[in-house]
Amino acid sequence: MSTRIYDAIKNRISSYDKGEVFFTSDFIDIASLPTIRKCLSRQTEEGNIRRIIDGVYERPRYSKLLEAFLPTDPEKVAYALARKYHWTISPCGDVALNKLGLSTQVPFVWSYVSDGPYREFSWDNITLSFKHKSNREISFLSNVSIIFIEAIKTLGKNNIDENVIAILKKRLNENDKKLLLKEAVDSPSWIFDIVKKVCE
Repeated sequence: MSTRIYDAIKNRISSYDKGEVFFTSDFIDIASLPTIRKCLSRQTEEGNIRRIIDGVYERPRYSKLLEAFLPTDPEKVAYALARKYHWTISPCGDVALNKLGLSTQVPFVWSYVSDGPYREFSWDNITLSFKHKSNREISFLSNVSIIFIEAIKTLGKNNIDENVIAILKKRLNENDKKLLLKEAVDSPSWIFDIVKKVCE
């Protein structure tokens, strides 16, 4: 591996924001894949980058307060993978509940609905799960509507009380509510009834 190639890859990595997730293939314009892998392996050994899973890396964030590198943000990995594979994704399960203020529990499995295939990725104690949904179910809905519907499904019909309604009312602005009313019209009737209560 030439010094020129190594420096070119290192300089590109230095241009990334701290916490940014990137891929081996992001450097294919600079060198061959075997050469890129060698360079990234060396950068990992030097502590400049962190390998998350095969072919996926991060420029880690350092906390002066904690005097340690911060853990990788699973959400950044999820959306980076979605960009790479051209998937439409949105949080579901406990991640959706967190986004809407309905739970403070840190997810053990970070779950997302996706118009791509079923896939799981794991590192450290984190599991990233992509659950396939048809294009009709998510590709033409806004992120707000998908998160809302997935959160309601996670809670279940019998666990939606006035407290939940009140929290959701505060989390959505007027534009969100107008969009949700328009896009959730084809949802199951019990979900749309909740949508109307939140948006009234």
